[in-house]
Amino acid sequence: MIPPPRVLAYGVGVDSTALLVELVARGETPDLVLTADTAVEKPETYAYLDVIGPWMRARGIHHEIVSYQPKRFKHWPPYYGLLEMCLTNATLPSKSLGGSSCSLKYKKAPQDAFLRSWPPAIAAWERGQRVVRLIGYDAGPRDTLRANHALSIDDPLYDCEYPLRDWRWDRDACTTRIEAEGLPVPPKSACWLCIANRPAEIRALPACCLRLIVLVEARAAPRLHTVEGLWRRSTKARPGSMTLFIRHERLLPADEIDRIVRDAPTELIRFQDVAATIPLGERPTMRDWLDRFEAGLPAVALAA
Repeated sequence: MIPPPRVLAYGVGVDSTALLVELVARGETPDLVLTADTAVEKPETYAYLDVIGPWMRARGIHHEIVSYQPKRFKHWPPYYGLLEMCLTNATLPSKSLGGSSCSLKYKKAPQDAFLRSWPPAIAAWERGQRVVRLIGYDAGPRDTLRANHALSIDDPLYDCEYPLRDWRWDRDACTTRIEAEGLPVPPKSACWLCIANRPAEIRALPACCLRLIVLVEARAAPRLHTVEGLWRRSTKARPGSMTLFIRHERLLPADEIDRIVRDAPTELIRFQDVAATIPLGERPTMRDWLDRFEAGLPAVALAA
C-alpha cells in the first residue's frame, strides 16, 4: 500500500521550524512544506524565509507559499490579503471585532485550495486515504488547548499529527533544536495587525507598519461602535486603539498621524469610487493604491 502524503503546515515560527528540522534529521522529511502568506506578516518573518528557504532547497524539500484568493468582492477595487480586505471594506480583522480567528480564511483555506489540486493528495483521496497534516503545536499549555480543540474536529480528507507533542517538546526545546542545527531562531510568527500583539511588539515594528496600522483604524473608524480599534478595548496595559498607543509612545510624529487620519481615508474612498467605474480588466487594485500611499504620493490621483 502506498502511504499517504505528509504535509507540514509551516508558519515560519519557532515551533514549525523546530519540527521541520527534526523531521529531516529523523529521515522523515515531509512530502510538502506549505506556508500560507497573509501579506501582513512581520518583516522579520519574511526575512526568515530568506534563511530557511535555501536550507530547504539544499535538502530537496518541496516548499510552496500560498495565499488567499478571493473570488467575490464586497467592494471595489479587487483586493488580496488581510490588509487590503480591511481597507477596501472599511473594517478590522475579525478577531478585533469579536469574531473568530483569521487563520481559517487566510491560512487554512489557501492551503486546502492548493492541496485540492496537488496530484499526491488527489491520488491519496482516490485510494480512500487521508492526507497527513503535520502541525507544529508544542507541549506547552497554550498549544495544548489549541491541539485539544483541533483533535475534536474530524476532517474526512486529513489526519492531523502533532509530533512536537508526541516528543514532549515545549517552546524552549524547540529553540534549542533550531540553535543546534546552526540556524537563527525565527521571530514570533504573527501578523502585525493582530489583536494578539503586545505593546512591546508594536514598539518594535518599523514605521511602515505603524503607518498602515493608523490607516486601517482611521478607515474603519466610522463603522466602529462597540470596539475602540485593533486591540478592541482598553486595558490597564494599553488602549484599545493601536493608533492611540502609537501616538502616546511617540512611535510616529504626531503631525504624520494627524495627516493619515485626516486625509488618507477620504483619498481612499475617492479612489474606490473612481475605480468602480473603470472596466474590470483595466481597474487598478488596492495594492496599486497602497504602493503610492507607502511612497507618500497622492494616491487619489491613481484612478483619476
